[in-house]
Amino acid sequence: MRAVTATEPGGPEVLTVTDLPDPEPGPGEVLIDVAATAVNRADLLQRQGFYPPPPGASDVIGLECSGTVAALGEGVTGWDVGAEVCALLAGGGYASRVVVPAGQVMPVPDGVDLVTAAALPEVACTVWSNVFMVAGLRPDEAFLVHGGAGGIGTMAIQLTKALGAQVFATAGSPEKLELCRSLGADVAIGYRDEDFVEVVRAGTEGRGADVVLDNMGAKYLQRNVSVLADEGRLVIIGMQGGVKAELDIGKLLSKRGAVIATALRSRPVEDKSAICSSVVENVWPLVAAGRVEPVVHQVLPLADAAEAHRIVEDSSHSGKVLLAI
Repeated sequence: MRAVTATEPGGPEVLTVTDLPDPEPGPGEVLIDVAATAVNRADLLQRQGFYPPPPGASDVIGLECSGTVAALGEGVTGWDVGAEVCALLAGGGYASRVVVPAGQVMPVPDGVDLVTAAALPEVACTVWSNVFMVAGLRPDEAFLVHGGAGGIGTMAIQLTKALGAQVFATAGSPEKLELCRSLGADVAIGYRDEDFVEVVRAGTEGRGADVVLDNMGAKYLQRNVSVLADEGRLVIIGMQGGVKAELDIGKLLSKRGAVIATALRSRPVEDKSAICSSVVENVWPLVAAGRVEPVVHQVLPLADAAEAHRIVEDSSHSGKVLLAI
């Protein structure tokens, strides 16, 4: 099979296309002929040597894909060879073939083409599991997402709006702020020149956000706690703004708030399978109805993986950057 591998830790230039042996599906696994994969920020960290795959996972980069079922491992039922699918991966997506546990394979939602479907698994599973399964966002609550124009953000805005929340989103340029509004954000906040704590409080009559989805980590911790409503839930899923910060426990106690940190890649297969099943049940009908749409910035060929990494690294994109195999 053809795959993109990193010759050594470093910049995008270390990514090269190479030939590797075809993987074989083991018991409970599905072999997929990959049509497309997507570039995630975790891929950049893995390329740099900071985010190794979990034990037993492929060391080829790539956390999601779309494609067709090529073969079924022992004991797998419910899928036919040739079926169009998308999948959540622990690794291996930057390749023409990948093996994945059957529970992490999902049908392509109605109305979505096969390549575009590669933009869905990671963002849909991340948003649904963290905002709804973990934080328990309810209709009519206030929700704040940072990085609203990114892959996670564009999904979070649409999904929370579709399910009845008041949605606030931060972004860094007029174009990205407008994109957030077009996707359903009630208030788009320019983080370069606005204080999101003040804006959210003003937009909620002083109450604050019931759920915050944060990709920044340390840099935003204090302000994220400040913006929480009573019994608010802060879910941290990224560390773009650093890993260490001071937490005002008194402020958190006064709000009866919660700070939750989660990761998707390192979860056990059974947990990821349960998330995928819940996504198919709850999110895919919204996608099929056109109420939630994948946002794709650009599709590049697999051989241009280095350029795709540069685009994501400088944050010049909105939505997802895909690699077509």
